[in-house]
Amino acid sequence: MTTLRPFTCNDMFRFNKVNLDPLTETYYLSFYMQYLAHWPEYFQVAESPTGEIMGYIMGKAEGQGEYWHAHVTALTVSPDYRRLGLAATLMSFLEDVSEKKRCYFVDLFVRVSNKVAIDMYTKLGYIVYRIVLEYYVGEPDEDAYDMRKACSRDVLRKSVIPLEHPVRPEEADSM
Repeated sequence: MTTLRPFTCNDMFRFNKVNLDPLTETYYLSFYMQYLAHWPEYFQVAESPTGEIMGYIMGKAEGQGEYWHAHVTALTVSPDYRRLGLAATLMSFLEDVSEKKRCYFVDLFVRVSNKVAIDMYTKLGYIVYRIVLEYYVGEPDEDAYDMRKACSRDVLRKSVIPLEHPVRPEEADSM
C-alpha cells in the first residue's frame, strides 16, 4: 500500500532514483529547503511499504487577487512505479490543498515535447493556457505549455481562458 506523507529533509538524501528521469528538473538542495520551509503543505512524498520513495510533488501558493494560485513546481514518479495513478493521486492532493487555501487556479509548466505528461494533465482537467517560448534551457531551448485548471473559487473560470499569443519567460511571471 502506498503512503502519502509530508516531505522531510531526510528525503533529499533518498530521492535520487526518482530524480534520474531526464524530464525531471533537479534543483539545488537549498531550493528544496526553501519550498519545505515556506510551503510544507504542498510538498508530499509517495512511499512504498518498504520505505522506497515512489514519487513526490512540490508546489507553492503565490499571486494576488484573482491571480492567487497554486503552482506545481515538480511532480515526478520513479520509472518503477509509473502507470499506477500515483501522479494523479499527488496532483489531487495538491489540488485539495489549493482549494483549502482558496486559490483561483492551479498551474504548471511542461515541455511541449512531453506528450505523456500533457495527456495526463489533460485527462485531469488541465488546459493549455499559453505557450512560454524557450522556457527550458538546453540545446536547443524548448518551449513550455503553461497548463491550468480552475479551482472552485474561480466561478466564472476566467483563469482558464487561453491566451492567443505566446509569451517569453520574463512575461510569464507577470500574468
